[in-house]
Amino acid sequence: MSEQKSIEKSIHIIPLKRVYFGRRANRADRAIRLIRKYLARHYKEAEKIVIDPAINNYVWSRGREKPPRRVVVEVRFDKEEKVVKAFLVRPSKASRK
Repeated sequence: MSEQKSIEKSIHIIPLKRVYFGRRANRADRAIRLIRKYLARHYKEAEKIVIDPAINNYVWSRGREKPPRRVVVEVRFDKEEKVVKAFLVRPSKASRK
């Protein structure tokens, strides 16, 4: 018999509005840190947080000074290994040109 892993899946809309309150020069850097902080707050028992490179590319797609206002991610939490993995669900309407 195959082993059944206990993976919990959920979709989150992470607001990045707070990134715009600071300096303009490093907003994308802070957006990635904010995503990691958001996941750590919502999955307290996680020991490791893995962010998919597609999320990073999406945040940096318009440059360092103008990251998106929100990111829609699918979060997969493996309870046995205590690992959170975040994947980009869809880019916003503005970047689908």
